[in-house]
Amino acid sequence: MGTDWGPVVIAVVLFILLSPGLLFQIPARTRFVEFGNMYTSGISILVHAIIFFCILTILVVAIGVHIHAH
Repeated sequence: MGTDWGPVVIAVVLFILLSPGLLFQIPARTRFVEFGNMYTSGISILVHAIIFFCILTILVVAIGVHIHAH
């Protein structure tokens, strides 16, 4: 009986990619979207957390991504 690593891998990758300011930031300081600015704010953290939760839920629950290690 192996462990299902799918949710863990997806959560880690999404956490890194959706960090505010790394690839993009919604909302940004001067515009709605800025790319690679490496700044953040409280509202952008909230928006990125909601996006993270939605994508994670879709991939893990609705689609059911599984990675089994034996």
